[in-house]
Amino acid sequence: MANRKISWDTQALQQFNAAIKYIARDSLQGAEKVRQGILKKVDRLKTHPAFYNPDKYKKNNDGNFRAFELYHYRVSYYVSSVEIRILRVRHTSMEPKEY
Repeated sequence: MANRKISWDTQALQQFNAAIKYIARDSLQGAEKVRQGILKKVDRLKTHPAFYNPDKYKKNNDGNFRAFELYHYRVSYYVSSVEIRILRVRHTSMEPKEY
């Protein structure tokens, strides 16, 4: 299986960076653990894009919108034939929003 390119929506990257900054206020080590963990799972998507379940919060999801959770953060992404686009990063305690 060919590797697909990973791209981040601007908003998703801002959400990810804000989460890491927030965690770092209490623990630099914790922030780094979360950062590395999420990036490792995102990198895995290059070769296994369908590994995680379809995103249950996506309306009319044809199966190309998927999500995973790690350390209480939910990462939503879209799978196309050539790329994986990271769409959102949010804490799981936040009210889920359909999109």
